[in-house]
Amino acid sequence: MPDWIATPAALHARLASPPARVGLDTEFVRERTYWPQLALVQMAVGDDILLIDPLAPGMTEALKPVLADPAIVKVMHSASEDLVAFQYTCGVVPTPLFDTQIAAALAGVAGGIGYQKLVEQITGVTLAKGETRSDWLRRPLSEAQLQYAADDVRYLFALHDALEQKLAAQGRLEWLRQDCDRFTAQAAADEGERWPHLSMRSAQFLEPAAQLRLIRLLRWREQAARSGDKPRSWILDNELVVNLARQPPADRQALQAQLEAHPKAPRKLGDAIWRALDTPLEDEAQAPLARAAQEGDKAALRRLQDAVARHSAELGLPDGVLGSRRHLESLLDGGPWPAALSGWRRAQLEPLLAPLLNPPPAPPPAA
Repeated sequence: MPDWIATPAALHARLASPPARVGLDTEFVRERTYWPQLALVQMAVGDDILLIDPLAPGMTEALKPVLADPAIVKVMHSASEDLVAFQYTCGVVPTPLFDTQIAAALAGVAGGIGYQKLVEQITGVTLAKGETRSDWLRRPLSEAQLQYAADDVRYLFALHDALEQKLAAQGRLEWLRQDCDRFTAQAAADEGERWPHLSMRSAQFLEPAAQLRLIRLLRWREQAARSGDKPRSWILDNELVVNLARQPPADRQALQAQLEAHPKAPRKLGDAIWRALDTPLEDEAQAPLARAAQEGDKAALRRLQDAVARHSAELGLPDGVLGSRRHLESLLDGGPWPAALSGWRRAQLEPLLAPLLNPPPAPPPAA
């Protein structure tokens, strides 16, 4: 049976002798907020499973020492959102991290595999999925919720042992360390995307000036969502953002009329939206433009993708692990190597891709 930990003193007592590793997971709620509301922390310690109530006074502060202890490995699965929840609620990101989803990909087991499937593949145990959409903020939690939550960390050590052994045999533990360090550093930095328009497909169909307006609105929306702790779409939905960037209103009154005509528009935020739309950003001259791929671009991208796919197959890596389409496109545009392709990935890819990115000039025609 898992142990319910409802006071900081109880947590301190259970961690009086720091373990070499802990299994970690969280349950959080995010439907109506920008930031994840931490509702439960599951922690495997040795043979015990602790279900820690972060809503209890002082508990998030009590969690800090174990989360930050560099001598305790944090074994987690698909940890990116959990890292954000810990950073926001506890003010610290769990490090060092061993992410079993990343480890499974680097070991050639599967890319992006879920926890239940990985547990079944490695241990043969089939886990229930019944409480995925539970209300984790209610108290007391039901017996079914408690058991489901405990299962989320019950098998992390088995996954850790099996995957660490595979990666050690393949000489890829350093690959995992680099990837996990990058994820934890990103969560700790807590920075918004500098060029958020690049992840919107509709941006490539906008004129350059409209793309700059789109960047202004998206950055303003991100800041407003963070400061107000509201989902981005509650501040300004994507359809309205693109429409305002494509056809900017002539003045403040025209903007208000456009907001009034849109059923989900934030009418009370008209002044802030107008300022964001009309105020150039200091760095917008550096903005890369999103653009639809031309036939030549498509052929060049295909050559990069084929080279990456061949090398991935040689390494026994799942598709997409070595390099994604989006990152390859940024290389084609002549930009610097993205952070996601740094470290071991760049060492693997640069010798393959450099001749494709910088082909030798064609010989002059014969006289």
